[in-house]
Amino acid sequence: MSRPSKPEPMQVVKQRRDATLDALVARVPFIRTLGVVFERRGDELTAILPYREMLIGNPILPALHGGATAGFLEVAALIELTWTQVWPNVESGRITPEQVTQASALRMPKTVDFTIDYLRSGLPRDAYARARVNRSGRRYASVHVEGWQDNRSRLFAQATGHFVMPAAPSDDG
Repeated sequence: MSRPSKPEPMQVVKQRRDATLDALVARVPFIRTLGVVFERRGDELTAILPYREMLIGNPILPALHGGATAGFLEVAALIELTWTQVWPNVESGRITPEQVTQASALRMPKTVDFTIDYLRSGLPRDAYARARVNRSGRRYASVHVEGWQDNRSRLFAQATGHFVMPAAPSDDG
């Protein structure tokens, strides 16, 4: 009878999770353009859009540009959807951060449509977003995103996106 293998040290698991998330985010250059960063607590992600002057669309109010807000919520949805797809393989070690950087190893969902509701002006300060996958099948996924600034219960924008899921890799190469 064989002994059960010793579990990985938690620090190793956390490093793999963080490195995989960093590699996933690096796959989308627009995330770097906006300056969005992601905080991870277990499998939960929070997207953060740090305030920068270039994000202001109306300097008289001043208010965040609607395109920056929409882009922020869309990348939050895309990363959340992809993260939920890879999470089991990250946890088991079947996907490495190096594999995530390769387009051939991990294909990302494609946006079909993205509907945003602007609920109030985005103020000149940091913004936060959390996405929730409503449905994810082999071909299609639906994701809801909420964006807030100072108070999570006072959303400044919310959105729903629909995505085409990538086909599973074929064995015939």
